[in-house]
Amino acid sequence: MPPVDTALVPVSSIEDAGALPWVMEPRGTASRHFAEQVCRRWGFEPDVRYETADLQTQIRLVESGNAVSLMPDLMWTGRTTTCRLVELPEHPRRTIFTVVRSAGSSSPAVRALRHALERAAAAVGDTGTDVVTDP
Repeated sequence: MPPVDTALVPVSSIEDAGALPWVMEPRGTASRHFAEQVCRRWGFEPDVRYETADLQTQIRLVESGNAVSLMPDLMWTGRTTTCRLVELPEHPRRTIFTVVRSAGSSSPAVRALRHALERAAAAVGDTGTDVVTDP
């Protein structure tokens, strides 16, 4: 079956994407489980035609009109896209946390990583971001 050009199908909500081909992470991953549950919650089983853990490949499939996908906001930070971005109902958010041994908590690399995560969350306007560190 040839791919459906998703650029020609008006998608303004998750329900509109129900009949389109999807790209998702491989089975067994937390992201895949989340995406399938979102689709089922909105009344459809996604037609997953492509599986890849590589989010850049997923973006290419979406931008080329071959699939739709649920992507984290962080994937779009600092880049432009030709595809339509649709916010999910209820605006779900994820929790990102870091864990480090006490001996490494003052490491410049650990502090830099945590600071980068804070900046990235702020860049996408995540007002629910809490940074919890253990001294």
